[in-house]
Amino acid sequence: MPELIRNLPAFEGENAWDALDVGQVDSATVRVHWTDKPYKWHVNDGAEVFILLSGAVDMKYREDGQEKSVSLKPGDAMTFDMGDEHVAHPTELSRILVIERAGSV
Repeated sequence: MPELIRNLPAFEGENAWDALDVGQVDSATVRVHWTDKPYKWHVNDGAEVFILLSGAVDMKYREDGQEKSVSLKPGDAMTFDMGDEHVAHPTELSRILVIERAGSV
């Protein structure tokens, strides 16, 4: 049965990185994270997609041992392959749609 979820950019959690599960597609979860604090440097065991719904986020990643950063604005997306080391640093309260393998860090 179809499910309608409205106004994802207005989702609010109680703690940084709280999530609203939107759904699951095969072995991938789709959720909206609410945060105003950085996550932690990590490497996923599968591909990951970030879509910024609201706010502003600096996505930091390491490439060839060098730290790099890209500033995301609402409507921007960034993808990471399995093994890409990265961390999200919001510069203001943000909502991020994340699609990743179920159970991933």
